[in-house]
Amino acid sequence: MTPILEMQSITKTFPGVKALDNVELTVMPGEIHALVGENGAGKSTLMKVLSGVYPYGSYEGRILYDGQEARFADIAASEAKGVIIIHQELALIPLLSIAENLFLGNEIAHGGVISWPATFARTRDLLAKVGLTEPPATKVENIGVGKQQLVEIAKALAKEVRLLILDEPTAALQEGDSEKLLNLLLELKERGITSILISHKLNEVSRVADRVTVIRDGRTISTLDKAEISEDRIVRDMVGRDMAHRYPERRRNPGEVLFEVEHWNAWHPEHTERQVIRDVNFTVRKGEIVGIAGLMGSGRTELAMSMFGKSYGRNISGTMKLHGKTIDAGTVSGAIAAGLAYVTEDRKTLGLVLDEPIVRNVTLANLAEVSQGGVLSRHAEREVAERYRTAMNIRTPNVFQKVVNLSGGNQQKVVLSKWLFTEPELLILDEPTRGIDVGAKYEIYGLVNTMADEGRGVVMISSEMPELLGMCDRIYVMAEGEFVGELDAAEASQEKIMSLIVRHGGRA
Repeated sequence: MTPILEMQSITKTFPGVKALDNVELTVMPGEIHALVGENGAGKSTLMKVLSGVYPYGSYEGRILYDGQEARFADIAASEAKGVIIIHQELALIPLLSIAENLFLGNEIAHGGVISWPATFARTRDLLAKVGLTEPPATKVENIGVGKQQLVEIAKALAKEVRLLILDEPTAALQEGDSEKLLNLLLELKERGITSILISHKLNEVSRVADRVTVIRDGRTISTLDKAEISEDRIVRDMVGRDMAHRYPERRRNPGEVLFEVEHWNAWHPEHTERQVIRDVNFTVRKGEIVGIAGLMGSGRTELAMSMFGKSYGRNISGTMKLHGKTIDAGTVSGAIAAGLAYVTEDRKTLGLVLDEPIVRNVTLANLAEVSQGGVLSRHAEREVAERYRTAMNIRTPNVFQKVVNLSGGNQQKVVLSKWLFTEPELLILDEPTRGIDVGAKYEIYGLVNTMADEGRGVVMISSEMPELLGMCDRIYVMAEGEFVGELDAAEASQEKIMSLIVRHGGRA
């Protein structure tokens, strides 16, 4: 059988960096081919070469598509051949309808006039193929992220996709939505559509992939057939070493109560009649990692943001205590001064200034410490950044590198550095390893353990239950704005967590 795609000796160089070094990739018709590797390994760069984002002439090597050399000048050229890429950051326009998004730039028109009846009819057909029943006129902003991913796939079907590329399609999805998307990929395979799946979720890769290609440091390391695919083998090829334990060992010895939240309530900032946090009470001890589990929409992030300087919500009430004394954290600066730190789930939008260098980002939350008489000391700022670059193992030539150019794992280390520089007593981590590869995750876990070993309190919010089970001393379970259960590490399991959620009425 002739491959649908062969990428031969693909080399791509940016100023001072060789992102791809003679990469080889062969994809057979009708297969789901997974592409895995650590952040910065070159996966997305390779797919941008394939899809014409980096046009022919900007890289070395050859692309054969259906046995013929392809020289795509741009995305339009690759899409015309049925090569469609869905990026991790969805390209939908929230204020437009589903129908408008599906056919934007690909309108169904006669004599220059859009035919809305034909557009809506075609939209209904496409949505049915991806399992959606929403009316075509529904605005994209009014559907969840899981359904938006399915709309992106419907958009690809509208362009008569033959080779579908999905870059971390389930990174922001709950388990139920991820399951639907993976099932759809298998259905598309039955229809003869070939897929390339980029994912850090190795359990998903193992479930749906026919073959897996592993890339490390811009080079092809291995291509595994179905019978060879296992998480241990993929991890070994990704990081260049065996990882006997996914989570680092830690001596669990929590001390006295450090932090207390009592009767915490918050209402939606716009829909003021809607209560999003309901009478939440919990504690964190010194040296303890406390997890908060729950489905998307359960209120975990809203709780964290409302506690940290009242960054979210209205009519917030309740008490927070540190060392038994009530603290005033009504503003972000007040929360920082009180000893709290919050690592947001959205590092690119809320955690970092992407166009600024590492040195500026690391010191941003504690400028007073690197200033004299109100004047910023560039020397002190650089010393601090260099110290954290070494301590956190941030992989970069120097601290003047722009954060936007770092891998996801290194960006997350910069965020952690920023908050550690404030010397917090309680660190709130919201989805701390989202979109990070398994090697970088292990490093982040080690850093979190170090914080706990130093006597800090850590609150970890995560949608990955194995992560909570592997890292936390205790886990609170949240559903519909309430805490519905508390489990010690020794008794906690995915089944018990889901049982608490379901009994409360939470929906996957």
